[in-house]
Amino acid sequence: MSTRTRRRWLRRAIVAICVGALYPAFVLATVYTTTAQSDLPGGRHGPRDAYRHSLASATVAYTGSPRWVEWVTAVMENGGRGDDSRAMDAHNNLLGARIGADAHSWAGMRAAVLAAVQTGGIDVRDPNRITWLPQTRWQERAY
Repeated sequence: MSTRTRRRWLRRAIVAICVGALYPAFVLATVYTTTAQSDLPGGRHGPRDAYRHSLASATVAYTGSPRWVEWVTAVMENGGRGDDSRAMDAHNNLLGARIGADAHSWAGMRAAVLAAVQTGGIDVRDPNRITWLPQTRWQERAY
């Protein structure tokens, strides 16, 4: 392999690494900024946590692929197995992914996620509704 070819591959690899690092930063920045501006209670295990998870998943599905959400959920939330908070997060991730995949615009996606949270509830089993844990389990977080 020539020096020129190696340099070309090295540049491509550097670009790929940079893009790979920028995408998660974009998702986290947009989601945490929006979540912090919401007036929802329950930063952990409550409606705000549900909003954060569903919005992040909708953002990834809208800008990338719902399959990516499935992969992250399998790894980060153990597929919803283990405890009720992981099950809640996995449920909301998958619903958010569906919202993002079906959205026709960025604003529409964000509005649909907020509407889903506003019609959500405690320990909801319906795959089309956002869920969170009972208020006694909520913990406030500073974002």
